[in-house]
Amino acid sequence: MSKGFHDKSRQLLRITGSDRLSFLQGLVTNDVNKLDTGPIYAALLSAQGKYLFDFFLSHDGDGVLLDVAAARASALAQRLSMYRLRADVQIEADARPVWRGVGDAPEGAFTDPRHQAMGWRLYGAASVAALPEDHFEALRIEHIIPEPELVENETYILEAGFERLNGVDFRKGCYVGQEITARMKHKTELKKGLRRVAVEGEAAFGTAITAAGKPAGTLFTVVGGHGLAHLRFDRAQGEMQAEGATLVLA
Repeated sequence: MSKGFHDKSRQLLRITGSDRLSFLQGLVTNDVNKLDTGPIYAALLSAQGKYLFDFFLSHDGDGVLLDVAAARASALAQRLSMYRLRADVQIEADARPVWRGVGDAPEGAFTDPRHQAMGWRLYGAASVAALPEDHFEALRIEHIIPEPELVENETYILEAGFERLNGVDFRKGCYVGQEITARMKHKTELKKGLRRVAVEGEAAFGTAITAAGKPAGTLFTVVGGHGLAHLRFDRAQGEMQAEGATLVLA
């Protein structure tokens, strides 16, 4: 049985033109050549290697579909246009709805490339049983999959787990922010990152976390007593505090 919902928080862009693949290949964190075997997850970074946008890419006839947060779609289209220069590339909004679900995937759907627990995605109409729109929130926390936890011009994607989530390729060659990302991978040890925590008490999204009175990170989404937090590893030991909540690594 298949269950799903129309995810109105997502928007599609369609990239066309003879240079579309080489254009994207020089910008995004994943290898666009992998589209020949299925959709991919990727990000666009700043020149300083910090997160700007994350999205799914898939072939669509003579174009490439880009599935991004609706609130950021216009800004992403504008950012991509900045890089277009003389390339034969066109960027337009696509009106097809984005569906997400679980169970037997409808025709044309694909498994979420970040993690199979995140079900399927479909672009277009779907006839499936209803699924609550918050279904994936607890699963995101269980499998440490960031969405609102990705902060523009602040997050480093390796700290957010992009390698584990199949969102970055270290053999593809240059892209915007590649040098910093590669250096973090090969020449440094990560000292911060996204972790799952058990939460007792109440604390708002974005609350600062302390450990023994010292800054230790930030608490983000919390569902059913567990949450995602960006933490300093050297201080994420034992009990931590966030407003009226007590946290421990889960």
